[in-house]
Amino acid sequence: MNLKIIEIQSKFKKPTLKRVKISAEAMLSVLLGSKHKETIDFKANLKTVKKEEEKKEEVTDWRKNVESMSGMEGRKKLFNAGQ
Repeated sequence: MNLKIIEIQSKFKKPTLKRVKISAEAMLSVLLGSKHKETIDFKANLKTVKKEEEKKEEVTDWRKNVESMSGMEGRKKLFNAGQ
């Protein structure tokens, strides 16, 4: 009997469901039915966020940096900067 049930179940496979994009307006009209006729602006209640500008480092000549960091003076600078 179990074999027959398994055999019948294997014949009828459920189709895979596809993802459907639906707007908020369409969702409300489906949920509320024909009662919902006015449009609602959902974006009106959202907060606005100010985006801060990132600080960009100036591009300098790398050779000057290497010359200033060479020797004991440069090592002292690196050591002091790390503390």
